[in-house]
Amino acid sequence: MPDSVVARTVAARAMDVWNRPMTDTIDTRPASGGAARIVRAPRGPERTAKSWGAEAAKRMLMNNLDPEVAEHPEDLVVYGGTGKAARSWEAFDAIVRTLDELEPDETLLVQSGKPVGVFRTHEWAPRVLIANSNLVGDWATWPEFRRLEQLGLTMYGQMTAGSWIYIGTQGILQGTYETFAAVARSLRASQGSATADLTGTLTLTGGCGGMGGAQPLAVTLNRGAVLVVDVDESRLARRVEHGYLDEYTADLDAAVARAMAAKDAGEARSIGVVGNAAEVFPELLRRQQAGDVGIDIVTDQTSAHDPLAYLPIGVAFEDWKAEASVDPEDFTRRARASMAAHVAAMVGFQDAGAEVFDYGNSIRAEAQLGGFDRAFAFPGFVPAYIRPQFAEGRGPFRWVALSGDPEDIRKTDQAVRELFPDNAGLVRWLEKAGEAVHFEGLPARICWLGYQERHLAGLKFNEMVASGELSGPIVIGRDHLDAGSVASPYRETEAMADGSDAIADWPLLNALLNTASGAAWVSIHHGGGVGIGRSIHAGQVTVADGTALAAEKLARVLTNDPGTGVMRHVDAGYDRAKEVARERGLTVPMLED
Repeated sequence: MPDSVVARTVAARAMDVWNRPMTDTIDTRPASGGAARIVRAPRGPERTAKSWGAEAAKRMLMNNLDPEVAEHPEDLVVYGGTGKAARSWEAFDAIVRTLDELEPDETLLVQSGKPVGVFRTHEWAPRVLIANSNLVGDWATWPEFRRLEQLGLTMYGQMTAGSWIYIGTQGILQGTYETFAAVARSLRASQGSATADLTGTLTLTGGCGGMGGAQPLAVTLNRGAVLVVDVDESRLARRVEHGYLDEYTADLDAAVARAMAAKDAGEARSIGVVGNAAEVFPELLRRQQAGDVGIDIVTDQTSAHDPLAYLPIGVAFEDWKAEASVDPEDFTRRARASMAAHVAAMVGFQDAGAEVFDYGNSIRAEAQLGGFDRAFAFPGFVPAYIRPQFAEGRGPFRWVALSGDPEDIRKTDQAVRELFPDNAGLVRWLEKAGEAVHFEGLPARICWLGYQERHLAGLKFNEMVASGELSGPIVIGRDHLDAGSVASPYRETEAMADGSDAIADWPLLNALLNTASGAAWVSIHHGGGVGIGRSIHAGQVTVADGTALAAEKLARVLTNDPGTGVMRHVDAGYDRAKEVARERGLTVPMLED
């Protein structure tokens, strides 16, 4: 294996997407007789469904399983180790068929990846309502979930996998970029430095899959050097191919030497190394303590939320799936013991002066279950860096060009810059994203916008579709990781000011409001990126198809959805949220004047 792999240019990769045939599902059948399926979403302005709401849902479901997008599309797994788009291929086919037949005043209900009913509603109602992985409290455990999954009764929907709005690694990129920008500000403030980025720093992280793969590029966009560890070489190779990682190697010494050289030179460079983070992190801590390496920032985004998706020390990579299947309980025990070693090293880095934070994968909770009693010595990223943005209703706003034309994204990027010219961070982000971000599947973009901002972008996109400036409708959605759409005590709602971390009413209210406001599809999930029993979260998607009805829906959904984030933080006592509510006209009945 070469020490590094060079990715193709963004422009060349974008043309690959645009030149793709505008077909639906393609099936290829190997000589063995098994069914290997390749799914790609249709492109262009023509639809086979009876409404753009249904057509958009179909295309985004299919896009989730595009080989450029999904981690293991042959198993319907989109990201996060086990996050699926549909429960089975039979269910997938039934969903696609039903969406094509769905009337503009009908709604499809999907229960954990399986279509279970179609009901007459009205044109303002969502075309699809989705519930994934939801279990009653006492039964919300991994063993019970797996028992039900094996019976074919449920599936793990993650966040945007089962809600059909995953856009590849870019989907978490700006949030990760914003997090590392906040880390840079915190680090520089503690150092008394005027430098506003990560120049001259080295970050250590683990996991380079669909979510973790955003971290290398997020660090380099902040001008830092980063070393990322992953047991799966194919993930590192894929991130290089798609431009999220600069190079990788299987030689730890070579990786460390390259990372330190980049740090010392003030070079923005990302280096991957094949290895188990539970072994590599402690070894790098030993080297840090010996003065042989200088790591400034430590985090992790392995699939620690599910112990079966975390490789224990002593298990060969090629034996992973088999060993997890043979004895899930013992595998879980060994994985948690390995996570304990992994997190102990992270705490060791913090004790040595590094900036250390959890990036929302439940590794602290799992390490605690594995016997490490200092697992929560470092904070989660939301209370440490992101909550002030949530208090303003700011969060991930993403859109997808159903035409398949990258030019539609370029035009919408420019439209957003013109809408918010005074938001220097947003303008800078869009410029960097246009230069550095590879499209995976349908061309897409993400940026963070807040309350009384998102609807302006949605309405502008709708005008551009109506005028013909764009060559097809635009799908608008977001991650479930948002200001008012999730209850997750180990991530988004960790350390709330009023102690309301585990109150799950808020995401349910968010989903109900988006359903009432005219979203094209709405979802309520359990588990997400932190695991069974640890979160409830909701998603919504709207469609800008150029019609007057779409404009009315967009105005309501894209105002109300982030408004629930402000509302939630007002209720929790955040002063900035109260200011935003007053300044921007959000009615909160018990907010004092």
